Amino acid sequence: MGKNARSQTEYLDEEQNDEDEDENQPRQGENRSDQIYYSGSVTPEGGRHKIHCLTIIGQVEGHYILPPQNKTTKYEHVIPQLVAIEQDSSIKGLLIILNTVGGDVEAGLAIAELVSGMKTPTVSLVLGGGHSIGVPLAVSARYSFIAPTATMTVHPVRMNGVLLGVPQTLSYFDKMQERITSFVCQNSRIPPERFKELMMNSGELVMDIGTVLDGEMAVKEGLIDSLGGLNEAVEKLYELIEAQPDKEELEDQPPDASKGPQKAKRGRQKAAKGEEKREERAAKKPGPVPKRSPGRPRKKQPDQPAASLPVPFPMPPLPPMDSRAEEPKPRRRPGRPRKGE
Repeated sequence: MGKNARSQTEYLDEEQNDEDEDENQPRQGENRSDQIYYSGSVTPEGGRHKIHCLTIIGQVEGHYILPPQNKTTKYEHVIPQLVAIEQDSSIKGLLIILNTVGGDVEAGLAIAELVSGMKTPTVSLVLGGGHSIGVPLAVSARYSFIAPTATMTVHPVRMNGVLLGVPQTLSYFDKMQERITSFVCQNSRIPPERFKELMMNSGELVMDIGTVLDGEMAVKEGLIDSLGGLNEAVEKLYELIEAQPDKEELEDQPPDASKGPQKAKRGRQKAAKGEEKREERAAKKPGPVPKRSPGRPRKKQPDQPAASLPVPFPMPPLPPMDSRAEEPKPRRRPGRPRKGE
């Protein structure tokens, strides 16, 4: 009797667990759909490793809200996601998919700087287009891919709105352009001179200056690492995940240990250059001043009397006041006689 009651209870528990699992599956699907709808990202869990997929589409929205008919990527939504991915030990990698026309320079650079400084392995994939500020976003990942049919537009910084026609405005534009150029060249293989040459090209675009690069040209110029699609990007991300220790182990390593191979190589090159400069400075530094050799002591000069001051030439005495000749009074002009005369 007790055995039959126990078996019946176990059977009811199994049925209840099956019902709970059936209920959880639609909930997980709903949560995933909500995540895609509200944030444009998804965290799939069926692959070899748990990765997060982040999309940067349309126009990167900055400090001003764009019209509702524009498709935008809001940096205030992306930045918290990046922080959460970096802190979540269960997420092993980040896949960034770009199809953007550009947007706000400072908002795009803020996202790109966060991506380039992450310990989590990152891979970017340019589909359709990665124009304007999409170029720093594409190269900020540890490894970048571009589809053969995708394009990237490299052009100088421009600004909408009221501008002051003063030299300070041009200086501000120059500094902003230098920020973008230095970031792109530090995170890719393109030299700064070549990047500025593509940026200032005036013979390709009709109403603008710059250069449009397709997938093959972007790889040839060193802006993107490789041609590929979704499969190649995911496989490369798995490769980076498996080649890197877990996030818990990275916390015990020095800060440079979690950087990608290109950044680690640049760090070693900078360290070598710094050592060479220190050696050159040490070689150019003058040695200690040699001490004076002992010799015959100097003769003590006898005390000389102080030179007497020259006596001034005596001046002749002035004559007394009475003996001076009286000065003639000025003659009065003839006219009306004074009163009392």
